[in-house]
Amino acid sequence: MRFPALLTWLAFPVYIWQGLGVRRRTTRMLPAQGPVMHEIPGKAPAISLLVLGDSSAASVGIGNSEDGLAAQLAVLISQSTDRAVRWRAAGFNSATSGQIRDHVLPNLSAEPWTHIVLAIGTNDTKNFHSVSRFKKEFGGLLYGLRAKWPEARVVWSPVLEFTRAPAMPPLLGKILEIRATDMNRMGERLCLERGAVPAPRLPITNPEAGFASDGFHASEAGYRAWAEHLVDPVLGNWAPTTSAVLRQMPEHGRQ
Repeated sequence: MRFPALLTWLAFPVYIWQGLGVRRRTTRMLPAQGPVMHEIPGKAPAISLLVLGDSSAASVGIGNSEDGLAAQLAVLISQSTDRAVRWRAAGFNSATSGQIRDHVLPNLSAEPWTHIVLAIGTNDTKNFHSVSRFKKEFGGLLYGLRAKWPEARVVWSPVLEFTRAPAMPPLLGKILEIRATDMNRMGERLCLERGAVPAPRLPITNPEAGFASDGFHASEAGYRAWAEHLVDPVLGNWAPTTSAVLRQMPEHGRQ
């Protein structure tokens, strides 16, 4: 265990004390209203985008899902490629990597997603999960995704900077940021080992505009900045595979 991470365990009473204070002061926000799946018209073959994870994938913090991460990322992908984009947001408030692995992934239908974005790890960090536990649960999630969608481009968005969240008292933010750094280091390693792409960490340059009223979740502008940050890692040098094209062609067009 790294020495800074060890110090966070020594600061665990501070984490409990300040964390309870943040919970008392913060209004619990609900997932955004509106569609969780939609299709943007464009050229074939369509890009199929699944945004999977915690409350960020559920667009918690804003009123309308069309201003959330999945929808805004889908719009940017469509604009960048001129392709039709079919998207789904599968986000769950307070979800951890293990909960997504155990309770969500097995219940997702095996639709042919071409691109999968993972917004997960914040609650693993916030709940003081160990790095070894994160390795097992996030690593298992990656294995499950690769087994179910072997041709999809899987991109993980690392845990954001806790010290930049307005709801975080400075000391609590520093404690969680140390743990987030270790989580992100492990998450990047697992992605590279298991066929996923670790995106660069989202830089938070304007917390006042980027966070919702609870000071923790993203605002409409925050989700927009996040989508803009992810569009290049998500697309990469995207080109549809032959099998992906065939799946989207009518039967008479395959002759």
